[in-house]
Amino acid sequence: MLKNTPTPHPTAAELDLLRILWQRGSSDARAVYETLAAERPDASYATVLRQLQLMHGKGLLSRDESQRPQRYAAVEAQEKLQTSLLKDLIGKVFSGSGKALVLTALREHVSDAERVEIEKILRSKDGSNGGGKDGSAP
Repeated sequence: MLKNTPTPHPTAAELDLLRILWQRGSSDARAVYETLAAERPDASYATVLRQLQLMHGKGLLSRDESQRPQRYAAVEAQEKLQTSLLKDLIGKVFSGSGKALVLTALREHVSDAERVEIEKILRSKDGSNGGGKDGSAP
């Protein structure tokens, strides 16, 4: 993969494996499979191994071939990939509006406890810069 080529967006199945690698760090295919199998008993070792190999080919994973078994690691940090995916989602689904994304999330996908936490964060940010982004009241 060329250095200037952006990392492709992972599929849902690839995100499951990336999540495991972000949590565990560099791991061999057996460890990734065992972690996934605890969540999804229908998972098979052969499928996980093949998926890891394909993800390496796509540039989503690095592979340490200096040891056996080979170890896989995510190429991008979790936060960086999430930011990239979110930017793409906002552009494609919400016409570039972060506000539309946030309002949809607040209406449909936020628990009461999460809402309280979000309100605290927003209040602390408002108090630190005098209100809105330009210093005016929100």
